[in-house]
Amino acid sequence: MILDPPPEGPLPSPAARLREVLARPGIAVVPGCHDALGARLIARAGFPATFLSGYAVSAARLGLPDAGLVSYREMLDAGREVCAATAIPVIGDADTGFGSAINVRRTVAGYHQAGFACVMIEDQVFPKRCGFAHGLEVAPRAEALTRLRAALNARDAIRAAGGDLMVIGRTDSRAAVGLEEALWRAEAFADLGADIVYFEAPADTAEMARLQRVVRGVPTMLAQVEKPGRPFLTPAQAEAIGYRVLLLGVTLLNVVIRAQQEALALIARGAHPGPDRLLPFDELYETVGFNAYYAMEKRYAE
Repeated sequence: MILDPPPEGPLPSPAARLREVLARPGIAVVPGCHDALGARLIARAGFPATFLSGYAVSAARLGLPDAGLVSYREMLDAGREVCAATAIPVIGDADTGFGSAINVRRTVAGYHQAGFACVMIEDQVFPKRCGFAHGLEVAPRAEALTRLRAALNARDAIRAAGGDLMVIGRTDSRAAVGLEEALWRAEAFADLGADIVYFEAPADTAEMARLQRVVRGVPTMLAQVEKPGRPFLTPAQAEAIGYRVLLLGVTLLNVVIRAQQEALALIARGAHPGPDRLLPFDELYETVGFNAYYAMEKRYAE
C-alpha cells in the first residue's frame, strides 16, 4: 500500500480485522485472488476480505496445475505481495503445511510474518492436489490431527508473543473417504480449537446443515466451485444454513483466463478486442496506480 494515504490512527492486526468481519451481521463473501492487483480490485469493489488460492497461484505464477507443485517459498512470495497491496484481511492457502508438523509450524509463522490474517491447513496427504483432481487422498486421522495441532500451537505462540493469527482447519475427507469421516474430522478440528472449519465438497444442503450441527458454533466456510454437479448457493442460502464465509476461490482466475483467451482469439484473426472489452485508457492508468503515484511524486517534489 505504498501509494495509498496512511490510515487514520493505528490499524488493527489483519487477524483482528478478519474477526471484525466475522462479527458483522450477514455472511462474508470472499473472492479469491492470485496477485496483488486482484487483491486491490477486490478491496475496491467493497469485499471485506480475500483469499490467496494455491490453485490460482500455481496456475498464474507457474502455469501449472494445483497438484502439489507450488512451494512454500512461492506461496510466501505471492502472499507478501498480496498482503502489502491491500488493507483488507487476506486468508492464506497453506495446503498441508508443506511437510511434517515442524514444517507446518514454520509455514504458519512465515505466513504470519508475510501479513496474512488467517492460514488454512488441510488434511490431504503430502504433496496435496486440488480437491477435485484425480487421486485425492487424505492423511490418517492421527496425522491430520497432529498437523492441525502443530498449526494451532504455532498460532498460540504467535499470540503469546504479542502477534495475532487465525487458523482454518480443512478436511477433504468427503471426496476421499466419505461423509461420516468428513464430519468426524470437522468436529475434531473444531474441538482442537480451529478458528474456522472448512468441509470441502459437501454433496448437498443436507450435508452442509449436518456440518453446522457437529462443529457446535465454530464459524464455517463454504467454497463455491463452478463445476457441473456441484451445488451453487446464493449468499443468502448459505447464510440460512449457518455458514459465516462464502468463498469464491478461483472465480476471478476463471474470468481472467476466459477474457485472455477471447482477446487472443480476436488478435489471432487480425481483429482487436475493441472498446467494449477494454478499460478506457485513463481508467487503466488509474486502476494500476498511476494517479496515486503522480500525487505522491508531487508531494515529494514540493
